[in-house]
Amino acid sequence: MTDETVLKIRGILKKCIEGALMRTQKKKSFRPFHTALLTEELVNVSAFERSFSTSFGQGPIEEISNLIAIENGYETKRQKDTLVNVFKGAIDEIERTLSSLRGGEKKPNWTQEVNKINAYKKGDTVVRRVISDLWIKKNDIETYISIKTVKPNLDQTEKAKKDMLLLKADDENHQVFFGLFYNPGGEERADYNWNVPSKIFDMKNDPCVLIGKDYWNYLGGEGTYDDLIDVFEAVGNETREQIKNL
Repeated sequence: MTDETVLKIRGILKKCIEGALMRTQKKKSFRPFHTALLTEELVNVSAFERSFSTSFGQGPIEEISNLIAIENGYETKRQKDTLVNVFKGAIDEIERTLSSLRGGEKKPNWTQEVNKINAYKKGDTVVRRVISDLWIKKNDIETYISIKTVKPNLDQTEKAKKDMLLLKADDENHQVFFGLFYNPGGEERADYNWNVPSKIFDMKNDPCVLIGKDYWNYLGGEGTYDDLIDVFEAVGNETREQIKNL
């Protein structure tokens, strides 16, 4: 990771921390029972963590992802608006697939689902709009990524999969991914333990799912995840005292 990219990422992180510190200080309240039980420092740090987690969401993750992709030689665009032209039969197949998955009538299998949708080659077509959180392009290969919170709800997951299937139905050469920026269950993909999105994706096996280090290493190359953790840790070493002194 170049010094310029590291500097920009540090700026994003410090802005999030400073904003959370300011909001926490403004919203301090008298909580005698919590303080008596937990200590005032712990109560304040807990309030800060909630504020930080709220601000450190979609926007900052998209920004950092974009910076890393640019450094790795990609052409990029955030919130990419794409009009897809899809056979009506494929649209109907997508709707049936999602309904069956949500209702628990079938288990997700990305490869089989895409093959079924791409089998529709004739008939009327329908135009749909898809907005992707991050679009990247290199060597004429276009990749569309739906970036979600690490514990997405069912509606968010279903919408992401619908968009991804529409993109594949429009052009089977499109690369599409469902990306989570860290794994709440552990370091390995097999550790992912939030069950909600597993109705829609096979979170441990579908090739279109990128979680944690797989997500970051896809964007920036092998070692990017570890490098990014180092940047976060360096910023944390600089700001930790401010948080303790809330």
